[in-house]
Amino acid sequence: MTQHWFSAKGREIHCKGRPLIMGVVNVTSDSFYDGGRYVEPEQAIAHALELIEQGADIIDVGGESTRPGAHSISEQDELAHVIPVVKGLVHRVSVPISIDTTKSRVAQRALDSGASIINDVSALRQDSEMASVIARFDAGVVLMHRQGSPQTMQRSPHYSNVVGEVVHFLEERLQNALRAGIARTNIILDPGFGFGKLVVHNLDLLDGLCAFAALNRPVMVGLSRKAFIGKVVERPVEHREWGTAAAVALAVDRGAHIVRVHDVAMMIDVVKMAAALNPRWSSCGQEHDA
Repeated sequence: MTQHWFSAKGREIHCKGRPLIMGVVNVTSDSFYDGGRYVEPEQAIAHALELIEQGADIIDVGGESTRPGAHSISEQDELAHVIPVVKGLVHRVSVPISIDTTKSRVAQRALDSGASIINDVSALRQDSEMASVIARFDAGVVLMHRQGSPQTMQRSPHYSNVVGEVVHFLEERLQNALRAGIARTNIILDPGFGFGKLVVHNLDLLDGLCAFAALNRPVMVGLSRKAFIGKVVERPVEHREWGTAAAVALAVDRGAHIVRVHDVAMMIDVVKMAAALNPRWSSCGQEHDA
């Protein structure tokens, strides 16, 4: 059975009867949904505190956009975006802080500053030093599937069997992380919705999410307001909350353990209701009242 908890810097983080909510704080000017809203550290910190008040179990701070077509920024710029936010939050919150980065120096500085999870959309492939940094800090890590780079990933992605191929990829990256000295209990897996995938691929992944239970690690999904949802419901990004809600509910039903979202207040209700209807979660400490 897939574990419902993971460890980060020696702290066990449990789902406690429902999937965890990871609240997104993008400290960028060009993220696909909230780019430019929280560029200043004070704005980002205030937003993070608001998400925690709404029920976020983890805060994920990102200083570089990974949307399709996004261009890389310098290490110095990324550090300038995220480190003040981490330092401003670490003594004010009890929830774990995650950093969405592919750069080992950014990860190291963030972990030094109090973050405990690295959310690496390259699954340790982009920076050869990333795995050793994570292992040295005993940090949690999210390993995500991505076909191609942000600049190329939506140029005709192809799969023969998207679920099988993504499971195989994540199994290989899991083994790579273990060989690098990262504890198995510290690893979270993410199938990478929207990262090098057409609408049909995303829908097949969502439908087949239960297949990832074979890897015996918590599964995180990032579905929030993604383009494939917009194409299905025919809505622009600012009006995709209901499509996101449906996708999140299905993900919980099919085994997601962590849901990464922008709209915490709304999605926590979706997650609670979907978990209440699923025996997997009712057997994990959730109590039912008449």
